[in-house]
Amino acid sequence: MPRHLRVEFPGAIYHVTIRGNARQKIFNDDHDRKRFLQRLADSVETYGERLYLFCLMSNHVHLVVETPSANLRKFMQSLETGYTVYYNLRHDTCGHLFQGRYRAKLVEGDEYLLKLSRYVHLNPIFVGSAKSFELKERIERLRNYRWSSYRGYIGQDKPLPYVKYGALLAQTGVKPRRQALNYRQYVEDGLAGNDEEFNKILKGPTIGGDAFCARIRAAWQDLAGKVAQPEDIDFRYRSPTLESQTVLETISRHMRMPMGAFRERRRNSLLRPMAAQMLLKYAGLTNRATAVLLNLHSGEAAGIQARKAQAAQKQDKQTQCLMEAIEGDLRQHVSGQRKY
Repeated sequence: MPRHLRVEFPGAIYHVTIRGNARQKIFNDDHDRKRFLQRLADSVETYGERLYLFCLMSNHVHLVVETPSANLRKFMQSLETGYTVYYNLRHDTCGHLFQGRYRAKLVEGDEYLLKLSRYVHLNPIFVGSAKSFELKERIERLRNYRWSSYRGYIGQDKPLPYVKYGALLAQTGVKPRRQALNYRQYVEDGLAGNDEEFNKILKGPTIGGDAFCARIRAAWQDLAGKVAQPEDIDFRYRSPTLESQTVLETISRHMRMPMGAFRERRRNSLLRPMAAQMLLKYAGLTNRATAVLLNLHSGEAAGIQARKAQAAQKQDKQTQCLMEAIEGDLRQHVSGQRKY
């Protein structure tokens, strides 16, 4: 049976699920869980991913990860292979630990990412005996569950350096001091009832609105039409990336600003926010590399700048038109170097 082709592009966000072979446990004890998280942290650092969420269950794992360099396959191969080697050595086993190929659904950002985060973090109280707990017991179990990113989000644990909390917390309130409390309330409100509409979306191949799903479906069909390989060949489309100079020159031309302005702080200017967003998306840079190029103080600052551009695009029609024009030119550059 042929493998389902996977659409990959810079800045794609995926909900990844990996399961134990034949539903077997993939964690025997806390030492295994700690080792998996260490491997996860190492792989995130090595491949420049943005990890938003994780939840470790006894026989499966949920991850929500963004791939600025369109390299999900390499990231997951590193994570799964490294942990499997460790597990087999420690427990004197051999063979496959995970059930076939990991599942990865593309996710639209903003509200869909926020709703997905609630679903992922609520996993520990939707399994086994916890499903029959009273509300107070379920809240206690959720807040005390050590093997997900939830405690870091609500301020009960120190933030993990390999998890990016800002994008989701920013959607829950403007004041940083209130964000953790607001997020906790948002997630725990989900204990009272199911979001039936979002549950239906979760069952589909893509998590997002109609327009987003249509774009991904069209990309998949375009990709499938270009496959001229036997069914037993593992074929994936590799999205080319542009040189950062090309990206900045395109933005500079549209905004009529000198190239040196990208490294300058300008109040109320969208120059650096647009540059951050386009460098992450089209040049495949990590947040850290983008920060260096734009003279920002940290990788997190680059992510904030990119989100600022996204917000401005939604709020202002003129900004939206400008960014669409810039992206149109960048896509032409990509098309000019694309190979299948």
